[in-house]
Amino acid sequence: MTSWPTELKLDKDKAVLTVSFDDGARYALPAELLRVLSPSAEVQGHSPEQRVTVPGKKNVRIQELEPVGTYAVRITFDDGHNTGLYVWDYLRDLGENQEARFRAYLNELAEKGLSR
Repeated sequence: MTSWPTELKLDKDKAVLTVSFDDGARYALPAELLRVLSPSAEVQGHSPEQRVTVPGKKNVRIQELEPVGTYAVRITFDDGHNTGLYVWDYLRDLGENQEARFRAYLNELAEKGLSR
């Protein structure tokens, strides 16, 4: 890892998690994005073919952030999902590629006839 998180800050509405890194990078990650791209096996499966498209999370909120050692955070969402471990590199990747990842998610929903 080239940088380390210095702060995880949840907004007052619990809809955005801002992650700051020691190199000055800062990313505001919407709860919806974090939920639908959860690194959990429930969402990602055990292979790319098993990955699940998660619809209906436009208004999902973050209930809790729980540190996992010094390498990750477990996020509990208000829909009960809490099995993904968000390692620092994954959070950074989501921040750096947020627009493209969200656009791909929206396209996938449209292709499958699902909604946010």
